[in-house]
Amino acid sequence: MTAGRTAMKRYDEIHSANKDYWTKRARTYSLDVNQGELHTALCGLWLETIEQHVLTHFAGKSPCDLRVLDIGTGPGFFAVILAKAGYRVTAIDLTPAMLAEAKKNAGALAPAIDFREMNAEVLDFPAESFDVVISRNLTWDLPRPDVAYREWHRVLRKNGMLLNFDANWYRYLYDDAAKAAYDIDRVNAASIGIYYNQNPDVNYDVAEAIAEKVPLSREMRPEWDIRCLSEIGFTVSADCDIWKALWSEEEKVNYASTPMFLIKAIRI
Repeated sequence: MTAGRTAMKRYDEIHSANKDYWTKRARTYSLDVNQGELHTALCGLWLETIEQHVLTHFAGKSPCDLRVLDIGTGPGFFAVILAKAGYRVTAIDLTPAMLAEAKKNAGALAPAIDFREMNAEVLDFPAESFDVVISRNLTWDLPRPDVAYREWHRVLRKNGMLLNFDANWYRYLYDDAAKAAYDIDRVNAASIGIYYNQNPDVNYDVAEAIAEKVPLSREMRPEWDIRCLSEIGFTVSADCDIWKALWSEEEKVNYASTPMFLIKAIRI
């Protein structure tokens, strides 16, 4: 088998495993994560943070002037809060089950959001279609994150903005220090009633098997992202303290060793 065929087979395997895993998790992920966020003060904090970046950058424009692409929308958290604020939102996800949950969570706002089933690495949009691309907890899971970033650059208009919230998820699989810190997180989380494998619908063995195959589990981020995005044609900055403002107290304990960062990239 040639190197190209081997790489494509590996990509297809990851792609299929991801779709199957997140299809099975869609309902409980929506209940456990997004629906809780949509009904707490965190909802307003997320919107305020996003708008601080977006409306400052696009000075003089209102939300209704801006087209936003929410990539990997999952159960639709970003899509819902941004549509409610007046942005023109398109939301994509790999799994129909996640999109079904997103539409439920959007409720009366669902007709205002353009929901589409789509691969984050192969976008079915013309070049320069959007002012803003936004994503959360997705890039770590992609088999070809560099390809995805090039696609996101392609669909952004010149001077468009990428906001990507992510973390060094699963680095503990490859780094002894990260594993030690992760184990401490498990002890501290249990002390406040958060237990590993407490959700029977979350198959951690499958999640870790996927994480072992995707490239970003081995990388130190956001340094990798900054290099990649700069080479593609973005000006890039990162906020490694954003988790302090946006995570709940439970998240701060449960994920202490993998703090969320924000990558902001402007298309040159």
